[in-house]
Amino acid sequence: MSTIETRLAELGVTLPDAPAPAANYVPFVQVGDLVHISGQISNEDGTLITGKLGDTMTTEEGAAAAKTCAIALLAQVKAACGGDLDRLVRVVKLVGFVNSTVDFTEQPKVVNGASDFMVEALGDKGRHARSAVSAASLPLGVAVEIEGIFQIA
Repeated sequence: MSTIETRLAELGVTLPDAPAPAANYVPFVQVGDLVHISGQISNEDGTLITGKLGDTMTTEEGAAAAKTCAIALLAQVKAACGGDLDRLVRVVKLVGFVNSTVDFTEQPKVVNGASDFMVEALGDKGRHARSAVSAASLPLGVAVEIEGIFQIA
């Protein structure tokens, strides 16, 4: 078990198998030492986390949904690293999309669910640049979708 997976286990997190793409795209593309991970949608134990922030979901529920996206991102990184998550050098950037009402303005607090998890799990390797934006809707009605760029060895 990798050092990172040991830390995840301490946090009570077991990485799922990397989710397969749902359409005509690949889950990740490596360019040099950067891995670009396709958007991962909010999903827990095979059940989509759906809803609209500012209407049917609270900011806290959205942050929990964003954390599930972060876990899926790390599962994709593990796949990109041939199963050796210790090849992860750092999280470079996350872009979070939040399914929210027109007047909802707490997208950054929602995406903090992913950002805070990355730092808790990875320490300084988890610190990253970030964007958090609103979306009128997301695929399958999910609450959050997050894509990421990661540096690997």
